[in-house]
Amino acid sequence: MDLRQLSTLVAIADHGSFSAAARALYTVQSNVSGHISRLEKELGVTLVDRQRGGLTDDGTLVVERARRVLHELEDISADMASRGDEVTGDARFGSIGTTARWLLPTLLTQMERTHPGVHVTVHEGNTTALVPRVVSGHLDSAVVHLPIDDSETTVHPLFAEDLVLLVHTKNPLARNDTIRLPALAQVPLLLPPTGTALRRIIDRAAGAVDTSLIAQAEIDGVRLLASLAFEGYGAAIVPATAIPRWLKGDFKRIAVPELPRRVVGWVQRKRPLPSAPTKALLEVLREIIEKQGPKQPGVHVGADAFPFGGGRIT
Repeated sequence: MDLRQLSTLVAIADHGSFSAAARALYTVQSNVSGHISRLEKELGVTLVDRQRGGLTDDGTLVVERARRVLHELEDISADMASRGDEVTGDARFGSIGTTARWLLPTLLTQMERTHPGVHVTVHEGNTTALVPRVVSGHLDSAVVHLPIDDSETTVHPLFAEDLVLLVHTKNPLARNDTIRLPALAQVPLLLPPTGTALRRIIDRAAGAVDTSLIAQAEIDGVRLLASLAFEGYGAAIVPATAIPRWLKGDFKRIAVPELPRRVVGWVQRKRPLPSAPTKALLEVLREIIEKQGPKQPGVHVGADAFPFGGGRIT
């Protein structure tokens, strides 16, 4: 087994076929076939289904470990190259969409300025999708909605944000600056789908005051929820960062006191330890949140911002 064979298998997983993997690796298809055949012979299993295309179950297991090996080698090189003042290497980073929309423009600009040798790759997704990618080694870290429950991860809370009611200025609710949750019981709302993390938070808050909310529509995606509210389709309960402070338009944020804060945090694997580029990314992100957080309506920073200690369900 050698690194070329592992790299080839990962390329097939990423690009879907022998020919596409060959193009990605700047080689010929016969070399790709040869590497995979030798790897399969050594392991005693079939890794790629030649008839249907794609990986077998064994191939999927091997790819997960191969990614970790290849990423760890990249991180070793990055750490050795970053022993001085300059940090270099790759930072593979995931983020939920609302936080990405708020922070990424400043984060990427600051990284280019302070760590020009770090190449940042950003993947957007929801918490449910991002955490397994961190655990499997696809990503080095991610910014997600807390709490999470995974013993293989380390979590650093970053900030807390209010859940607010977002309405178009023509909506009758827009005359309110604050509205109690029971007053929304008979108002059809745009809500996340039943069973999602955000919907569970909302439903628990409603249940605590003996209230049931009516869904005008269930929308999977916070940014889409906000967009529909901006357009006047309905009133939506969204996290505060779904409405960046620089955004102008015919909308209004309405406080709902019974709704708890949502906590957003950084998650990374416990082992191996984060690389120098990943640590640099977290350091810059924390600096930006400390400076920009108080300026963003509904965002709270500092130890007093968090309604629980740590970031994991126990």
